[in-house]
Amino acid sequence: MRELVEIMAKALVGNPAQVEVTEIAGRSILVIELKVAKEDMGKILGKKGHHAQAMRAILDAVSGKLKKRVVLEIIDQ
Repeated sequence: MRELVEIMAKALVGNPAQVEVTEIAGRSILVIELKVAKEDMGKILGKKGHHAQAMRAILDAVSGKLKKRVVLEIIDQ
């Protein structure tokens, strides 16, 4: 899952070297934290949050296979 978020984020941002993705796993939940450069925050969120919603929808679709709830947290630096 971490790799999937990293690939999606790097494709959207202007500075892919600044993309950081970490996973925090629990029994029934997986939290994925995404950090990007401040100037790339708008590109990750998209207009009205559409990019963020799309990434979360993809993660929801994949999470069924893991039988875990996946939460994407976009961290503002």
